[in-house]
Amino acid sequence: MNRNLLHTPEGVRDIYGHECSDRCQVKHAISRKMQSFGFEEIDTPSFEFFDVFAREISNNSAMELYKFFDNEGRTMVLRPDFTPSVARCVSKYFLTENEPVRFYYSGKTFLNTHNLQGKLKENTEMGAELMNEPSVYADAEMIALLVQSLKETGLDDFKVSIGDADYYLGICDEACIGKGLEADIREHMVSRNSFAADLVMQQAAVSEKYRQLIQNVATFIGDSSILDEAARLVNNVRSNNAIARLQELYKVLCSYGIKKYISFDLGLLSKFNYYTGVIFGAYTYGVGDAIARGGRYDNLLEKFGKSAPAIGFMINIDELMKALYSQKVKISDGDEAIVIEYTASDFDESLKKADQLRNQGKKVILKERTKK
Repeated sequence: MNRNLLHTPEGVRDIYGHECSDRCQVKHAISRKMQSFGFEEIDTPSFEFFDVFAREISNNSAMELYKFFDNEGRTMVLRPDFTPSVARCVSKYFLTENEPVRFYYSGKTFLNTHNLQGKLKENTEMGAELMNEPSVYADAEMIALLVQSLKETGLDDFKVSIGDADYYLGICDEACIGKGLEADIREHMVSRNSFAADLVMQQAAVSEKYRQLIQNVATFIGDSSILDEAARLVNNVRSNNAIARLQELYKVLCSYGIKKYISFDLGLLSKFNYYTGVIFGAYTYGVGDAIARGGRYDNLLEKFGKSAPAIGFMINIDELMKALYSQKVKISDGDEAIVIEYTASDFDESLKKADQLRNQGKKVILKERTKK
């Protein structure tokens, strides 16, 4: 036998036993919370046409997609992200009336990341999308849903950092930075490499004033007081409107009673091109990356023929489980299984007892009694 067949490929893994059971409990807890907010479940295909995602990611990110061809030679990809898939589905079947649409999802995403990055290539995600609702109250509802979903799993020591892509984009507009250059700068800003971002701007002859402003974006991290400081440094409508919306959002979030979980980070940007306004991520200790990400994407649905504002988030279940285990959060999996031993002579009686207990919601294992 080829022993290589016993191993999984790089970047994927088997999940079994208590860990698999714990995941089910965590996902069920999050599902219950999302349903309590009126969200309905949606299930989109594991692979889509490449064009569903092509315009929303950078050229470098496009190289990380798992691509293949169908029988007609069309390029397909395993989904790297749920949001464009949900947007496509909603554009096709919903939005006929001017009412908000609420969906949540659970499933796998796939990215062919470099082996040396040490990241999984197959991730389990859960998320929610609220479409056809442009208000700051919708922003607050989604952030509150994220906070309450994480709390429902038993996690309590975390922060949701909130920014607004329009603050950074307003500075780029004022500096007359084109889309291609902006994407190159943002790719470095996403990884907090301000030195590389500045080098790109120097090579493009961006003025010192705007180079400094864009580098300052990454320094605005903290409580709501940083919003006033950030507002004083800009003089364009787009950036000022972004700050005003964040200030209004903070007031609504305080009404939800989740102030302790909220911080601000104007340097929070995404490699995905579709984010247009408020953007956020959830962070905790014990993991090296965000356990959740989200934001507003008001222009994405236009790509599929239906113009509608939207906001959503995804929770990375793999990172969340690492955090729960690292912080020794107890994950309730109900009662331990009851073991009923049987022999050939008393099997019928043992089976009847097992069925009675199972009908009461108990876990029961029937086990043949070994002969001594």
